[in-house]
Amino acid sequence: MGHLIAHKDVRKLFKIDDNLGLTVAGLVGDAQLLARYIKAEVELYKLKKGTPMSVKSAATLLSNIMRGGGGSYGFYYVGLIMGGIDGTGGHVYSLDSAGGSIRDEYVTVGSGSVFAYGVLEDQYRPGMTEDEAVNLAIRALNAAMRRDSASGDGYAVAVINKEGFKELTPEETLERAKEMQLLVGYAKHY
Repeated sequence: MGHLIAHKDVRKLFKIDDNLGLTVAGLVGDAQLLARYIKAEVELYKLKKGTPMSVKSAATLLSNIMRGGGGSYGFYYVGLIMGGIDGTGGHVYSLDSAGGSIRDEYVTVGSGSVFAYGVLEDQYRPGMTEDEAVNLAIRALNAAMRRDSASGDGYAVAVINKEGFKELTPEETLERAKEMQLLVGYAKHY
């Protein structure tokens, strides 16, 4: 709908399996459809093989689906992040609408990416603790929300580790943001 924000409460984070998560930017219908596709494929794989799908395999499969075309415009008008953990460790992949799949240390997609990347480029370092990484993700999301009108106004943060997929509650993310003295839904008064 152009620059009109048609819905303020849209899911942008999906649990694909206990070891896999997907975040989305772009057209909601395309994103929801792709999330359903990959979730079904991952479940079928697990039933056939008796083991969870690796992060790389899930990212490759989803990028192949996207490369095949479809979606609202003959292609999927989305930017996706597939992340998770498998026998080789934790991984994150950026998936583009042309079917590209690129692994990196950290990834951001969507119109607020430039702001999130600014925070990540400045503060990410290898070997961060889980707690530090969650706080950094919240800080990056906050920068995008503050400066990009299309980034929305809520946090969706998940941790995927050996114990599985755990989405933080809105209260948990807001509390962390306030502890970091981020401007969240209120103006800082001087």
